[in-house]
Order: sequence, then C-alpha cells, then structure tokens
Amino acid sequence: MKGEHNNNKMERITERFETERRSCGVSTVDTPILKSYQIFHNYLRPHEGLNDRTPAEACGIQIQGENKWVTLIQNASRMKSQSDL
Repeated sequence: MKGEHNNNKMERITERFETERRSCGVSTVDTPILKSYQIFHNYLRPHEGLNDRTPAEACGIQIQGENKWVTLIQNASRMKSQSDL
C-alpha cells in the first residue's frame, strides 16, 4: 500500500467493475453495458479524488446541458451522421 509504486488505483477500478458486472448479470465482455459504464465513469460520475469533477472535466472536457447523457448521445449522433456524408 505504501511506496512509490503500487497498483491501488487499478485494483479499485477492477473491483468496482467486477461489482457492477455481477450486479448487472454481465457474463461476457462483448456487451454495450461495459461501454456505457466506461462513458458514465469518465464523463458523468464525479470523483472525490478530482474535487468532485469527472475525469473528462479534469482533462478540460466540458459537457453542457441539463441532462449530460442526452447531450452525449446527441453529440455522438451528430458525429455519426457527419461521418456518413
């Protein structure tokens, strides 16, 4: 636990992921639930260690709007339709 090198953060992420995976009944890694959780974790869920900011906010990425899920989906939809042109 102490020292310059440890894997505490990775262990915490893995533990959290496994807890979520079991509670959702996910048995394979090929599922949209995992990608959704990754998006939730990085763009929507505030982290105490980041002063109640999301990792995206800590990197300077701001998501505007009353409902951040809807904003993310709308932006992804716009990007998809532009790439189809």
